[in-house]
Amino acid sequence: MNEISHEGPDWIRSALHRFERPLIAYAYRYTGDLETARDVVQDTFLKLCQADANRLNGRLAGWLYTVCRNRALDVRKKNVRTEPLQEGQAEAVESPAPWPSAQAQANETQRLILEAVASMPEHRQEVFQLKFRDGLTYREISAATGLPLSTVSYHIHAAMSDVCERLRAHVDTAHGA
Repeated sequence: MNEISHEGPDWIRSALHRFERPLIAYAYRYTGDLETARDVVQDTFLKLCQADANRLNGRLAGWLYTVCRNRALDVRKKNVRTEPLQEGQAEAVESPAPWPSAQAQANETQRLILEAVASMPEHRQEVFQLKFRDGLTYREISAATGLPLSTVSYHIHAAMSDVCERLRAHVDTAHGA
């Protein structure tokens, strides 16, 4: 992902344009409420306005996702109504970034992939979605989640193995193997 230039007064506007919608989708996964997610993202960008742009050079995406995640977790704690996502809610959040399976939308392959992801432990789902839906690098995921880089790598590898196994099992069943 290309970083945003921190030169000139428009860098925050550029960051807002690039990251606002993905961050709202990310915050929604924690808050379960679109308006609350928007408030979380607004708070994130307010903190960005106060941040030293030179210290963020090369780390903007990771920094934004970290601040957003921490704020969303704080809000969720305060709102005591910490309801787990119901089946299908995470997939219902509109994101501007397409999933790798976007071309296979509304077909059997996409359904199998979504089922495989939904059956993963929550931390693996988060890492998988940050990588493939939000397009973050392993380092940015590590910064956003606080997980070591090797753990991020392991979870993405394990998630991909889970998805491949689900697809392989379906193909075997479909072909009578």
